Amino acid sequence: VLLAAHKLAPAIACGATMVLKAPPQDPLATLLLGDIIRESGYPAGALSILLCTNEAAAPLIDDPRVRMITFTGSARAGWAIRRRAFTKRVTLELGGNAAVMIEPDADLDHAVKRSVAGGYLYAGQSCISTQRILVHQSLYSRFTERFVPAVAALRTGDPMAETTDVGPMIDQASAERAAEWIAEAVAAGAKVAAGGGRKGAMLEPTVLLDTTGGMRVNCEEIFAPVTTVRPYAGFDEAVAAVNDSPYGIQAGLFTNDMRTILRAFERIEVGGLVINDVPGFRVDHAPYGGVKESGQGREGVRYAIEEMTELKLLVLGET
Repeated sequence: VLLAAHKLAPAIACGATMVLKAPPQDPLATLLLGDIIRESGYPAGALSILLCTNEAAAPLIDDPRVRMITFTGSARAGWAIRRRAFTKRVTLELGGNAAVMIEPDADLDHAVKRSVAGGYLYAGQSCISTQRILVHQSLYSRFTERFVPAVAALRTGDPMAETTDVGPMIDQASAERAAEWIAEAVAAGAKVAAGGGRKGAMLEPTVLLDTTGGMRVNCEEIFAPVTTVRPYAGFDEAVAAVNDSPYGIQAGLFTNDMRTILRAFERIEVGGLVINDVPGFRVDHAPYGGVKESGQGREGVRYAIEEMTELKLLVLGET
């Protein structure tokens, strides 16, 4: 619902007619959102909700009556839409494998607490979920000594239960894929420091150590309750590791050094850099979007309105 709302609210502000393709995994929530918009007094027929396959909806990309497309999903699907849409305006919010850097002056307890939240909220199923954690070597042992037990203590179960910290993944196939990537990393030399087990769609919150940048758990989007933790010797090495990714939505940096912050802001290839918090930080009035394969354009109400409208110039000459 939230992903759709990020698009519908600015479109309503523009007075647009909208066609919303509901995700097959959760059509009922989309229909409920449609009811709310209808009851608010938005003109009848100005919002249509499609309950169909992606293939059935695809001809809308070619329809000349559709002037703008905004899509959230996989990089492969998003860039295919961009190529097919030709001259239409297109905004893409796609994949990510967000990284966190923890510098020597960081508040370690705070960094641990926020990294646990950032990596395992929504069972890691967010494009700005913390996936890669890079810790300065002077803090690495102390960080893992606190982070690993904190992750191991997370409780899995029914997401409707107040005692549950991490719920199941969207389906069993997604959990199986993530488990395969974990096994692949272990076979290549990684160590499972916490979790790693799977039962149906429930994947235990997992921490991997001794990974390399070329492993899929680092270089691709795992979209699961899995984080990797790696040490680094210096700032340049850490920035290179963060940028060693086809994605770039947001990154986190734990430090209180303003010079380090400005250097990181200039050099890290992301749409947003979050200081002393995790990449999952997002507020609706801020510009939000990625670079590289993570997409194009920006969301956030004002910025989405700019994406959905054409800037037009009127010049009045003297007579």
